[in-house]
Amino acid sequence: MNALPSSHPLRDGRTSAAPLVRALRGDRPETTPVWFMRQAGRSLPEYRELRAGGDMLEACTTPELAAEITLQPVRRHGVDAGIFFSDIVVPLLLAGVDVQIVAGRGPVFAEPVRTAEQVARLRAEHGADRLREHLDPIRRAVEITVAELGSTPLIGFAGAPFTLASYLVEGGPSRDHLRARALMHAEPETWAALLDWAAELSGAFLEAQVLAGASAVQLFDSWAGSLRPVDYRDSVAVHSAKALDAVRHLHAPDPGLEGYAAAGARVPRIHFAVGAGHLADQFAGLGVDAVGVDWRTPLDEASRALGDAVVLQGNIDPAFLAAPAEVLDAHVDDVIARGRRAPAHVLNLGHGVPPEADPSVLTRLVERVHGR
Repeated sequence: MNALPSSHPLRDGRTSAAPLVRALRGDRPETTPVWFMRQAGRSLPEYRELRAGGDMLEACTTPELAAEITLQPVRRHGVDAGIFFSDIVVPLLLAGVDVQIVAGRGPVFAEPVRTAEQVARLRAEHGADRLREHLDPIRRAVEITVAELGSTPLIGFAGAPFTLASYLVEGGPSRDHLRARALMHAEPETWAALLDWAAELSGAFLEAQVLAGASAVQLFDSWAGSLRPVDYRDSVAVHSAKALDAVRHLHAPDPGLEGYAAAGARVPRIHFAVGAGHLADQFAGLGVDAVGVDWRTPLDEASRALGDAVVLQGNIDPAFLAAPAEVLDAHVDDVIARGRRAPAHVLNLGHGVPPEADPSVLTRLVERVHGR
C-alpha cells in the first residue's frame, strides 16, 4: 500500500474524522451524514447563471469553473460532502475519444465502437497512459476545491466500465442497451477487452482525484440495472472491481483507527448503480466500503441482501422533493430508520437531484437531518 501525500486531508486531519468518512468506514457518527447526487447542477440558480451558454465538457475541464460548481451546493445546503463536478465521459474525452454532450440527449460519440478492430484501436490510441498526460485540469480543480472545503470531504467520481462501454457501443444514450448486451454475448473477448480498457480509464481518473485531495470516491453505473445477475457476475463485475482497485492501494496511515490495520485506512469507495436491486448481493464482491441504493429497494432489504455487513448510501425518492413538507419528512424518517440495519448509513437520494427541484427544500432537509 502507498501512503497518501502528507498534505492530503485524510492525513493532515482535516477530513479524517468527518461524519461522512466515519460512516463510510463503518463507524456510525452521532449525526447521519447527508449529501446529494447531482447536488451541483441545474437545480441551483447560481449554477445556471455561471453556465449560461457554456459547454458542459468545457466546464468539466476548466479547473476554476469545475471547482466553483462543486462548491456551490456545499455553501448553499451545508451538506457533509462535495461531489466533484464532472461527467462520466470526461476520462474518454481527455484520452482523445471524439465525444460531445448534446443538450437534451446526452453523450454522443462520433464513431460507435462495435468491432474487435475498433476496440484494439481504442486501447492503442486512447489508453490510460494518454489520459494521465491530460489530467492536470482535473488535479488542479480538485486541489482548488479541497482548499476551499476545509474539513468537508470531497468525493471523487467516475463512471463504471459497463456504462462507458454501453455509451460507446450504442453511440449515445439507449433505452435497452441492446447492441451492448448483444456484443457481450456475441463477442465475449471483444467485450472483455472493451470493459478492461474502460476500467483502466475510470481507475486512472479516480486515482488522480484521490491523489489531488479527494477523501472518498464513487463509481457510478447508470445502466447496470439492465443486466441479468449472471451477466453482471460473469461479464461486468470484474471490470468494476478493477476500476475501484486503482485506489485500493492508497491509504492514510493512522494506527489509532480501530478496526483497520496499523498501516492505515484505505480511501473509502462507494458503488452506486441505478435500478440494480436485483444485483445488490453482488456489489459487496467488488470490495467496496459502501453501496448506494436507489429508491426502488428499501434500505433494510438491501442490507439483508448484503448480509448486514456493508455501509449503505441512499435512498430518498427524488419525487418526494416535490411533496408537502410533512410527506417528505415522513419519507426521510422512514429511510433513516431502515438504514439503521446497516453498519452505518449515508443519507442521499436514490438518484440525482432533479433539475426542477426547489433548492430550499434540499437545504431544509439537510438542516432537519443535522438537527435530529
